[in-house]
Amino acid sequence: MNIIHHYPPELLNLLVDTIPLLCRTKRDVLVFFQGAGVPTGVMADYQHKVAVARDSVNKYEITREVLVRLNDRGETTLRERREVLKRVVEWEDFSTCWPGDQLKAKGLVAEIRRVVEVKDSFGRMRQEQEAERKERRDEDKKRVTAQNEHRAKLERVKSDLYALFGDSNPHQRGKQLESVLNRLFQTAGISIREAFERVSPNGEGVIEQIDGGIEMDGEIYLVEMKWWQSPLGPGEVAQHLVRVYNRHGARGLFISYSDYTEAAIGNCRDALSQRVIVLCKLHEIFRLLERGDDMAEFLRKKVRAAVMDKNPHHLVYS
Repeated sequence: MNIIHHYPPELLNLLVDTIPLLCRTKRDVLVFFQGAGVPTGVMADYQHKVAVARDSVNKYEITREVLVRLNDRGETTLRERREVLKRVVEWEDFSTCWPGDQLKAKGLVAEIRRVVEVKDSFGRMRQEQEAERKERRDEDKKRVTAQNEHRAKLERVKSDLYALFGDSNPHQRGKQLESVLNRLFQTAGISIREAFERVSPNGEGVIEQIDGGIEMDGEIYLVEMKWWQSPLGPGEVAQHLVRVYNRHGARGLFISYSDYTEAAIGNCRDALSQRVIVLCKLHEIFRLLERGDDMAEFLRKKVRAAVMDKNPHHLVYS
């Protein structure tokens, strides 16, 4: 039983009215408190009075003063307060009372049980409410921590992406671009497959090289990344379109530092009748990182424009 830490006034008064009825004599009252573990120092003076001047005190005075002293001692007598209340609440044998007090004692014990149940119910409610508040605080803390970690990851991606401008080796810069963008995909919760090669089963060597793949919303996209200075023309996009066509259900995603020629955009628009093709500029990725936007939602906007508007080169950020 989850007993309250301190007796409130209504409960204290009920106990003062009840315990003397449960105990026939003053000595029985002191024995009741002794049995509950009340320290001798709390009631030594009353033990002396009962022994030498019995008529100078009554059972109600003893009970009230002992309970008040237990209350005043706070946490140090918490166990004793609980034990006193427990013994009263669990009292079953009212034959120990004087015959004329038995019915009154039964009614008072029943009332104490009711009060304790109400107090405990409110206590449990407060505990549950506090547990809920703590859970919400913990969830808020986790969410803030996750948001901070997410922002930190995006900052590292942005920093590494900017650093690529200092790399004069086109091949190395391209490989690093793949790594940086893969981390960006992962930060957005997009599954990735890093660059891979397909080797001929007839021993003819590598027959296909793919910069990587991602899976988003249940769809697989083959990814092609280019860091060229001049716009990509039909020839540059055609090779990747062939890779997409050769895989059932696959979609295509281009990410280019430079822009695309009108002819290349036209070819991709024509391809939309069979496959979803999305053209993206690296400039848009920079803007996304500067704004702290979500990569997955950014791609969804471009996919919707490709499917609904037949526009493979929709610019989310101009």
